[in-house]
Amino acid sequence: MTRGLWDRETVALLLLAAVFPLALTWLLSTGTAGLLRLIFVLVAAGSWHLAFMLARAQPPSFAGAFTALAIAVLAPVELGPIPLLLGISFGIVAGELAFGGWGRNVVNPATVTIAFLGFGFPAAPWPVLPVQLGWSVAAVIVIGVVAGVMSWRIVAGAVIALAARWYGYGLDVSVLTAAAVALVLLVSDPVASACTELGRWLYGLLYGILVMLFVFGWTGAAPVQIAVSAALLASLAAPLLDELAISLWLARRKRLG
Repeated sequence: MTRGLWDRETVALLLLAAVFPLALTWLLSTGTAGLLRLIFVLVAAGSWHLAFMLARAQPPSFAGAFTALAIAVLAPVELGPIPLLLGISFGIVAGELAFGGWGRNVVNPATVTIAFLGFGFPAAPWPVLPVQLGWSVAAVIVIGVVAGVMSWRIVAGAVIALAARWYGYGLDVSVLTAAAVALVLLVSDPVASACTELGRWLYGLLYGILVMLFVFGWTGAAPVQIAVSAALLASLAAPLLDELAISLWLARRKRLG
């Protein structure tokens, strides 16, 4: 968890710094409603972090604010406080705290929360993201990659897959916006994403391909719903992609040796 200055909280703070342009753009576009939604998610998630901190004598992580932002931006809207609280509780506990906290989790807790809310309350509409949010992703990627907390290989793999779809058939701007936002808030999580070089390429490509498949074959799905579902399936496949990359490396080393 610690290597010189690169401890868990350094990474979490750099992630928050990277997504600041997106957070500011989203708050400016949603106004007071967005701010209140973010505060609610922060308090709900923070309460669970506090409970586990007291039970395990472990400090909370700034990564909780990153998770809260992703939930506030991408979770279904027009949910009452009780359904939203249930979803946050399930995602934070089952997706992160049950594994020992951020840095030990297998899947991104925000992805688990949003997917749970989408599946559990299918009548709730998904948010319509302003196109400006998609443009802010470029700044997030630059800051995240330069700071070393986001992998350019994951981003490049996703962009290649989405660009192929754009060239061949064309994608709606709303889909591209949702895919871009989910890419930086969910898919590029340094903990739950692939960690080998080849695995990261495959992981990004898989995310982009899943977005394309859902756009083509999932009739009536909202853009954010498509992006979150693709992020969830890609994250579940990340360990397998790393295992494949390691197996290929070992086979190549054995052949050369």
